[in-house]
Amino acid sequence: MIWNETKECMSRDQIQTLQSARLVKMVNNVYHNVEFYRKKMQQMGLEPGDIQGIEDLSKLPYTTKDDLRDNYPFGLFAVPESEIVRVHASSGTTGKATVVGYTRRDIEMWSECVARVLTMGGVGRNDKVQISYGYGLFTGGLGVHYGAENVGAMVVPLSTGNTKKQLTLMEDFGVTTICCTPSYLMYLTEALEEEGKVGKIKLKSAICGAEPWTDGMRNEIERRLGITAYDIYGLSEILGPGVAGDCEYHTGLHVYEDHFIPEIIDPKTLQPVAPGTVGELVFTPVTKEALPLFRYRTKDLTSISYDKCPCGRTMARLSRFQGRSDDMLIIRGVNVFPSQVEAALLEMGGVTPNYLLVVDRINNLDTLEVQVEADDSFNFDEIRELENMTKRIERTLEQALGVVAHVKLVEPKTLARSEGKAKRVIDNRKLY
Repeated sequence: MIWNETKECMSRDQIQTLQSARLVKMVNNVYHNVEFYRKKMQQMGLEPGDIQGIEDLSKLPYTTKDDLRDNYPFGLFAVPESEIVRVHASSGTTGKATVVGYTRRDIEMWSECVARVLTMGGVGRNDKVQISYGYGLFTGGLGVHYGAENVGAMVVPLSTGNTKKQLTLMEDFGVTTICCTPSYLMYLTEALEEEGKVGKIKLKSAICGAEPWTDGMRNEIERRLGITAYDIYGLSEILGPGVAGDCEYHTGLHVYEDHFIPEIIDPKTLQPVAPGTVGELVFTPVTKEALPLFRYRTKDLTSISYDKCPCGRTMARLSRFQGRSDDMLIIRGVNVFPSQVEAALLEMGGVTPNYLLVVDRINNLDTLEVQVEADDSFNFDEIRELENMTKRIERTLEQALGVVAHVKLVEPKTLARSEGKAKRVIDNRKLY
């Protein structure tokens, strides 16, 4: 390993001292090498010397995804292009792509952070790691790949797609760990069950991320595959996967505070909230060379705890994400997150965690339809049973969401599966 695990058990004073030193160095570097930030600081009457430590972090401006798009492609890079050894980028489906760059040292740091997450998940030199995240401009595949190599595991770089080959190599190679989105792992689980291969594989763990998922989804995966599933968190603007991950106690995601300073703010007032209070997650990466960002607003909604974890690690922990502020649906004045639907469905039984929310506007009134897959035991020929199940789901969702939803119960395997991030919402209001 290239990192010292004792870093993850530093005292709060030691963590803050390290963060302060790295923040001061980073601000000075950014001020002199990134015109965008230099102008912002000058407009605010700030000079690098005004930032003496993390107690001054709130003086710095926020950064948003729009800032990256406005400076497309390389306007926020803090090093010459000759020092950039790799770039990744978002799909750009909602505008210009957000481009991120990495120096050789950034790649090494990234590999270290992912290796920490994998190590917390029990992955070591004797493991065979199947990577079913997408390779290419998406950060998932290559990000986890380098981390798995760092811990000395055998890497099987399959990327997404070709589910039959995924299952074949998982069995033939004796894969012990799979890395993919939780929704794709559910899809693979269904395929393994259909082919009767669950008892023939050697899988012991999964490292899942890139989309929100509930504890209910984790429990379902673990029960059906007989494995332990771990969460890995990251976003390309900050690094990629490896910013945080959970340990065997599943008491929150450990943030690598020696590289990233987390804040939780009220997304409306932009003011900090107390530990344990849900708000928007903000990150300041203090060791990145190519793309150091001031207080990047992630849009992810979570809370933070600074208590020592039962595993012994002392770095801050993030609670399970409730979703993204820009994924939140407002239906007749009520805030609705897709993860609330998933949690409710997993608790009631008789249905699968595969669902689709369809939001419409009829006669100026918002409507919500939830399409839900029944499990294999359900008999669609029994009309009364169909009506009773539909009403039961509607009551459950109304209690969970606080809004009335029309439920459409569909047969197993009816809703489309995704090999990447699952599509859970169709909002037809955007068309009006």
